Amino acid sequence: MKHIFVRLDRCTGCRECELACAVEHSASKELLTAIFETPPPRKRLYVESGDGRSVPILCRHCDDAPCLAACLSGAIYRDRAREGVVVQRADKCIGCWTCIMVCPYGVIGRRLDGGRWVAAKCDRCPDRAIPACVEACPTKALVYAEPEEWARMARRTVATTLAGQEG
Repeated sequence: MKHIFVRLDRCTGCRECELACAVEHSASKELLTAIFETPPPRKRLYVESGDGRSVPILCRHCDDAPCLAACLSGAIYRDRAREGVVVQRADKCIGCWTCIMVCPYGVIGRRLDGGRWVAAKCDRCPDRAIPACVEACPTKALVYAEPEEWARMARRTVATTLAGQEG
């Protein structure tokens, strides 16, 4: 199953990923129209700053997902058809916010749905081949890849760096 990985050294904190996420989850799916929607579209990932660098933080779709275990109403579930992505059903959310309290990454937010607040989390853009945040990143700090592919890329980067330091 593909995951969204972050190249920490490439993120400039431009927040294009946040904007793309909000637009993708808007009714219109177009920036100029989404700006005027009521309720306004909500992002499902967050660019945070720490130690002078920006880092996109998003749902890891954990194997042992605390939000899934804590959801009292069954609104959060593992979608087996989508290779186990942890998703949320707004119609079952009771607004207890237990999922928000237990998420170790702090990436479950709230959004208005039919006049009531429900939990909102990354769904990896099910209607897209590549999640909107990954596609929008101008520095390619976000990478949508299999874990083995990501590890291979990281090893190549380290090898290139080390080879350049020799001699």
